[in-house]
Amino acid sequence: MVAAFLLFDGRNNQSDATFEMMHEEGVFARLIELIQLESVQEEPRLHQLLLDLLYESSRIQRLKWEDFMAVDDSFILYLLGVIEGVSDDHEDPYHYPVIRVLLVLNEQYLVASTQRHDGRITNRVIKALSTHGMTYKTFGCNLILLLNRESETSLQLLILKALYLIFGNRQTAEYFYTNDLHVLVDVILRNLMDLPSDSPAANALRHTYLRVLHPILTHSQISKPPHYKRTDITRILSLLVASGHHFAPVDETTKRLVNRCTAVPWLKPPVITRTDTADTNGSDAGVQSPVESAVGDGQKEIARRMLGMSVEGGEASATSVLEVASHTEKPGVLTPSRGKEVEGGG
Repeated sequence: MVAAFLLFDGRNNQSDATFEMMHEEGVFARLIELIQLESVQEEPRLHQLLLDLLYESSRIQRLKWEDFMAVDDSFILYLLGVIEGVSDDHEDPYHYPVIRVLLVLNEQYLVASTQRHDGRITNRVIKALSTHGMTYKTFGCNLILLLNRESETSLQLLILKALYLIFGNRQTAEYFYTNDLHVLVDVILRNLMDLPSDSPAANALRHTYLRVLHPILTHSQISKPPHYKRTDITRILSLLVASGHHFAPVDETTKRLVNRCTAVPWLKPPVITRTDTADTNGSDAGVQSPVESAVGDGQKEIARRMLGMSVEGGEASATSVLEVASHTEKPGVLTPSRGKEVEGGG
């Protein structure tokens, strides 16, 4: 009854006062403890209530140091193990409440990584996938299924933030099965084309999709022959910046992020002559924007610190890490869609 009351009151309180009170009273660590109790796990409704309460209360504010310390590797592996099991709930075949907890924890780690004083905090979600990814593949499969069907912007962003870190980390860049990876690329390309061009919210979401697409093209299995849908990828990227494809001018960030994707070597047209090779190599040097190439050592350290346990050379743009971490949306806001505009006569 207490869990149900707190969840109901928190969701219906526009000021989030209930969840803020829970945060101040240190309820986070207690929820972590309760969720793992065997007696609670035997009560599916109570277990889901506690998971929902943990998700909702963690979504609206930054975790404290003590909260991060309450999450250990065994808790993350426990959640991944639940997802790996067969769901008894026909209305929730993907263990959605569990996945949302992992996603919001990953976001908390990502945001904490952008603060220099929080550099000691290890992203235990990415760490678990780095060390036990082969055992817990279902989490990745379900992420793709949820991204494919999700219409709420805030949840899309949570999924994209997880994908951004997974593909930016050398140890998890090939975490997904190849067939699932192909489906993911199809979903990303479809969503990129479906976002309208004259909406600030759509532009911000488009930027996040493009920031996720780049490490997929660079680090995942599709970076190796046979390259998946190379022609389709280059065509859609070109359409995103084509002047005749938009009612409004294409923003500079979209152009820059598209250029970064199209600069991936395997997407380029085949080189025919030695002269062409020299020209192509020469043009590559200027692809990255001055903003992203001129980040200081401190920002590069943020990128290295967040994008996994063994990323070398600061390959990830620190600017992208900060932008992906800061991009949020209120719950309940639906993602803008060209399809919906057409259906509505827009």
